[in-house]
Amino acid sequence: MVRIYIIRFILLQNRQGKTRLSKWYVYYDDAEKVKLQNEVHRLIVCRDTKHTNFLEFRNYKIIYKRYAGLFFALCVDVSDNELTMLELIHLYVEVLDKYFGNVCELDIVFNFNKAYSILDEMIVGGEIVETSKQVIINAVKNIELLD
Repeated sequence: MVRIYIIRFILLQNRQGKTRLSKWYVYYDDAEKVKLQNEVHRLIVCRDTKHTNFLEFRNYKIIYKRYAGLFFALCVDVSDNELTMLELIHLYVEVLDKYFGNVCELDIVFNFNKAYSILDEMIVGGEIVETSKQVIINAVKNIELLD
């Protein structure tokens, strides 16, 4: 039986708490989104590096990873596999690195549409649909050709 992982939302935040990218797969109103972003940032920014990269959050689980000055965080069901989600975060960073050539926060700020396109090739409706770096890069480049 194939396990389908449902991602509730994805956040990319810097150390100061500024959200650089957010993708919501479950409906939240704007006030709740702001509240969630602030809560998630408060929880992960001050965590000791000796702790795991996942924590319980409300009735869900936050899986996060810090790369340079950015925190990549996913909210998933408590029964979802943490290591799978960490690998998904790592895959996203690898694809961003390959696409931008050593990605940094400014690449995401000034090319947010490409960062979203890459994410949309990997995840649709909160479900993981593609995990091949080359397939994802090729799809994004094909979209660029249409522009």
